[in-house]
Amino acid sequence: MDAVKATPLLGLRQFFLRKNAKNVNAFVKQKRVGTFHYSSFHYSLMIEACYSFVIFPQFHYHPDRQISINKFQESLKIKNMAEALPFVEFAANKLLTFLSEEGSLLGGLRLEIKLISDEFGHMKSFLQKVSDADGEDHDPQLSEWIRQVREVSQDTEGILDEFVLHFTSHRPAAWRFCSYVQWGFTSITHLRTRRRLATKLKDLKVRVKNIFDSRLRYESQNVNLFPRFSENVAAINAWSHRKDDDALLAEEVQLVGIAKPKHHLISHILDAEYHLLKVIAVLGMAGLGKTTVVKRVYDDAAVKCHFQIRAWFHVSQACDFQGLLKGLIQQVLSQFNESVPTLDSMSIYALKALLKDILQRGRYLIVFDDIWDTKLLDEFTFVFQENCYGGNRVILTTQKGDVASVSSLESHHYVYRMEFLNFQDSWTLFCRKTFKGKVCPTHLKNLAESIVRKCEGLPLGIVTIGGLLTSKDSSKIKEWELILHRLGDEFEGSGKLDRLKRILSLSFHDLSPTLKSCLLYTRIFPEDYKIPCRFLVNLWIAERFVEETEGQTAEDVGWDYLKELANRSLIQLNEVLYNGLYKYIHIHALLREFITTKSRERNMVTLLSTIQQTNTGWPFRKEIRRLVFDHNLPEIIISPERQHCVSNIRSIINFGEKKSPSKAVLNKLLTSKLLSVVQLRGIDLEEIPKEIFKSSHLKVLGISGEKIKTVPKSIKRLRNLEYLNLIGCQIKELPMEIQKLQKLRHIGLYQRAKDTSPGDFHYIGFEAPSGMGELHELRTLRILDVAESCKTGIVNEIGKLTKLRELWITKLRREDGKELCCSLEKLTNLQELVIASSHEKDIEAVTLDLNHPISASSLQSLCWLKLFGCLEKIPPWMGNLQGLERITLSLSNLTEDPLETLQHIPNLFDVTLIQAYKGESLRFKAGRFLKLKRLFLGCMKGLRCVRVEKGAMPGINTLIMAELPLVRELPFGIENLRQLQEVELWSMSTDLRNKLENAADSEEESEDSKRISHIPQVIIWSRQGAQWKCRQLTRRKDLKNFIRRSQVLKCKSNELHSSCSLFWLLHLPF
Repeated sequence: MDAVKATPLLGLRQFFLRKNAKNVNAFVKQKRVGTFHYSSFHYSLMIEACYSFVIFPQFHYHPDRQISINKFQESLKIKNMAEALPFVEFAANKLLTFLSEEGSLLGGLRLEIKLISDEFGHMKSFLQKVSDADGEDHDPQLSEWIRQVREVSQDTEGILDEFVLHFTSHRPAAWRFCSYVQWGFTSITHLRTRRRLATKLKDLKVRVKNIFDSRLRYESQNVNLFPRFSENVAAINAWSHRKDDDALLAEEVQLVGIAKPKHHLISHILDAEYHLLKVIAVLGMAGLGKTTVVKRVYDDAAVKCHFQIRAWFHVSQACDFQGLLKGLIQQVLSQFNESVPTLDSMSIYALKALLKDILQRGRYLIVFDDIWDTKLLDEFTFVFQENCYGGNRVILTTQKGDVASVSSLESHHYVYRMEFLNFQDSWTLFCRKTFKGKVCPTHLKNLAESIVRKCEGLPLGIVTIGGLLTSKDSSKIKEWELILHRLGDEFEGSGKLDRLKRILSLSFHDLSPTLKSCLLYTRIFPEDYKIPCRFLVNLWIAERFVEETEGQTAEDVGWDYLKELANRSLIQLNEVLYNGLYKYIHIHALLREFITTKSRERNMVTLLSTIQQTNTGWPFRKEIRRLVFDHNLPEIIISPERQHCVSNIRSIINFGEKKSPSKAVLNKLLTSKLLSVVQLRGIDLEEIPKEIFKSSHLKVLGISGEKIKTVPKSIKRLRNLEYLNLIGCQIKELPMEIQKLQKLRHIGLYQRAKDTSPGDFHYIGFEAPSGMGELHELRTLRILDVAESCKTGIVNEIGKLTKLRELWITKLRREDGKELCCSLEKLTNLQELVIASSHEKDIEAVTLDLNHPISASSLQSLCWLKLFGCLEKIPPWMGNLQGLERITLSLSNLTEDPLETLQHIPNLFDVTLIQAYKGESLRFKAGRFLKLKRLFLGCMKGLRCVRVEKGAMPGINTLIMAELPLVRELPFGIENLRQLQEVELWSMSTDLRNKLENAADSEEESEDSKRISHIPQVIIWSRQGAQWKCRQLTRRKDLKNFIRRSQVLKCKSNELHSSCSLFWLLHLPF
């Protein structure tokens, strides 16, 4: 030991020898052999380190592995540990050398990382500045340079992420032996990673230098680059004027479907009863024909006679307000045959005053075509004033909802939303353009109809694609099939879709860089896929497109981005949830093709489809960042020559058929250290792949598989996991280690119950481990099985999850009610609450004991409440839920009228009552349910009549009644519901069905037909044997009675519940 002590004492060795010499001596004297765990004796750990990493580097250390001193002795051929002292001295010196080198090596790496991080910031700023230049009509050399900068920026981000993954841990603050040795081991194991990163950094620096040198660095090129960029924007805007001119000169033969919007707009413009200034906004997606329709209105003879002053101005994105004022003055004065004064020297205020005076000479109609900014109308507040003629009108066309609804002008405002063409009009337009008005050849009809459907009623898309098809040989079906299946390639190819591409580009290039990324990312979803809004927002967060801001959570920011894309008419939001949130989004098929092209250009998403693999084998050459596939992955993807393509994949996503790729392929892809998203909902797995749990960066994990039954304890390694979705798996419980995932925001784990009755809660939840209350970042928890989790005190733990927004729990026991109410009182951010009691088939549900006080200030954020189970009475706190918008009461079996409480909740727009009430009548009182839009009444066997007083639920548009056997009349007072658009009757009494059918078949107008003559659609569903029969009674516009349309839906009886109620349950908002 003297020799050991004589060695210079530095760093770790200093601590080891100074403070543990006695232990070392004792250990050697005892000549102990055997197996020790690394935590049981520090010196054995040191020997193992030396042995494993210094002398025999091919031997890899694992902290959970035990240490065999016997093998250590055998390998060195020594008889006892005393003889090992020379080796210990040598190994200690070796280890010391490595650790001392590590400091300087890692320090140098950190400096390089800092420098490249700064450069990365410059690259991001530059790409944001020129993002709009990365489009059409610009220098190809500039485009290539921007592409290279974007590519090296993405590679830089990957290196930075890898550095954060491996080297964010710090040295121990205190001189504690265990922590210091552990840090020493980590440093040694990361030596190879350091060297790999150092090599990557070196290569990256060379690439950056070469790219920057080619353009003489960013700053020196700004003089030449950005004027070019400005010229490009000007060129795009100039083209938009030419596009506008094309719309104005459109041939009358091509105009289809404009009669209705033209007539509608003219009626508002010439409204003689409204003499004040009215602003009419025409809103819709690019290519819908807004300009064409408004031009036909502007040139209508009646409109010309009505207005003494008319002016039309195309605004565009880069609008010169002063030039706009001059243009309007020139147009107006030319109508009075007056010379135009010198305007160049006039200020903006003087120009406004002049235009205002001129507009006092007569009734005026001003059209602003293609407005992009609300600030423009603010500038005209002073100009557009009433005059003695009255009835002045301003028309706007825009793609942006906020522009259409702007109220800066002191005037009446009306927004007209342009609609897509129906299929018949679309087909007519397509044939006129493609076949010059002739009939479509029989052999092309099915293919042509598919192409028309893909256009989804967008007139510009139909005309443009029709023009493209005129150049194709109609005898060659293969050419038409290529257009249908590979339309996106045409955006990059012949230039025959340039008109469509350019008009979509205007909308795209007006987006901020972040919104562009969010929009392009939607390409991960398959065609015709109903994109869930919540899931999309969570993916945006995981991909770092969305981040928290001061006063807003990341989820709130993500929803704002969704609404902004909808505001710009780039997506459509479908199926309202609550509080301004929606369930799904839809993207127009042609816009989706454009997004696909842009996504490919920017290497945002790599799509591996069946068609691509069949036609081209493996079509990708550059590094894949996000891989989306819809079928089995080919073996070529992990071949050595493709290794560079898949080594740094960040996302692996599948929504296709439930076919599992080979384990070798999937496991190889899952080894990427930078994985942040794994979404394998379309793969039928037997277990969660073990490789996933090595991905420390992982933020989203979504897996399905009816054979998956457990979540391994190793899930604790996913310390960055935020979104866990295991819907459809046979997993009944989560391991206790889940509480270590402190960043977890969403848990979705449930499966659909197989044998259920109408009104049941159709899902099976999971057993929660103890400590769930420690997941303080949790926003969504679905679906918690309280009965199975009672031993962990889960009901009390729920109260600790104060950031929860969605909570679904099932199998709530009666005795848990009081404790649950105490926990709910603490959840001030809760927006959606689902509570289901224990219930078995053909056995009455357990009573939900929720009659315990909750303060009026609590649950004010709650928007949707769903209760499944018996209620002795409506909980007293329910009447305080002023923000509640939707409520479902199922299996409640109340003896008191639930409407007595519900009618005092002011914001309800959706009420669903299923087996909720045992009484004979329901009365909707006057002045109540003022915001109600949808009412569902089902399975109330004792209900005989429904009465609606005049003034009750005045805005309702959908009424659904199902399995109410004693109800023989439609609701009394239904004639007062003037906004009602649809009535659906499911398996109702024979008397009611016959009465309505007879009224529909009769040529004479009966009392029943009068009561419902204002309702556009009445649908009667009844079951006949193994089939459902649907009789749809539709109002005919020129008559007060109804015509009958019948259709039979063939459904196998074993697919439906014997009571035929499961079918209508598909319409419920569960």
